[in-house]
Amino acid sequence: MPKQHTLGGSFTLEGKGLHTGLYLTATFNPAPENHGYKIRRTDLPGQPIIDAVAENVVETTRGTVLQVGDTRCSTVEHALSAFSALGVDNCFIEVDGPEVPILDGSAEMYVENIRRVGIVEQAAERHYLDITETIEVHDEQSGSSITIAPSDDFGITATIAFPGKVLSNQTAQLTDMTLFPEEIAAARTFCFVREVEMMLAANLIKGGDLDNAIVIYEHEKTQAELDLLADRIGVPHRKATELGYIQHKPLQWDNEPARHKLLDLIGDMALVGLPIRGHITAMRPGHTINNRFARLLRDQLTAGS
Repeated sequence: MPKQHTLGGSFTLEGKGLHTGLYLTATFNPAPENHGYKIRRTDLPGQPIIDAVAENVVETTRGTVLQVGDTRCSTVEHALSAFSALGVDNCFIEVDGPEVPILDGSAEMYVENIRRVGIVEQAAERHYLDITETIEVHDEQSGSSITIAPSDDFGITATIAFPGKVLSNQTAQLTDMTLFPEEIAAARTFCFVREVEMMLAANLIKGGDLDNAIVIYEHEKTQAELDLLADRIGVPHRKATELGYIQHKPLQWDNEPARHKLLDLIGDMALVGLPIRGHITAMRPGHTINNRFARLLRDQLTAGS
């Protein structure tokens, strides 16, 4: 049987929180066997700990938010995606605020640091959730669906579909997790201009900018409207007639948005609590249906215990 693994040392990452705009510090530490992923809020009295499991997810609107009692931590999915894909079973995370820093909106910095400190084998055997029959979930309202079928390894095929001219249908696939660092990790989060406007109105994305997200401008606005939005998020003005991607760094791949959705899905599946052996096919995945699916797989673990 393969063995469990943890980090070879600790590493710390600092930066803005996407929604709060707070400057945050997160430290990722080695953890003992059978520990899984846990998050300690070092800024709160008693330094409470949250188990990073699917049933502790309380919100999925613009990211995965974990909460136990009054203690919460959001934007955990990119870190968990990197740990899961690279085979780190046990990690103790310490963060000094209500969310993990967004960094550049991808999982690349996590991969770089995991590789730097190394991964060490532990004595305990690694246990898996083996998928023995096809399991499906559908959301009629959004048109989203996730299916998992038996497989000797963990793999994902993710398709996104939007009714727009700039971003319509894209597919990304990963059947070998050892390719995650080169093929998926650098894919950045993305959103549409219309979502930016709604989130600003809801007093969210205080830390959002073009260094940590790709913004898609797909429905033409008046020049005055677009200039006002640009001023609010601190980016240069552009011609209102020029639809397309707005970002500082060029796209890593033509299907970078689909690859990021796949990245998110790996992170949300890490909340199942065990590595999975099965192939996931996801249509229009998002944190809401991802969590619903992860909870269903957690039920499979309970039924099999």
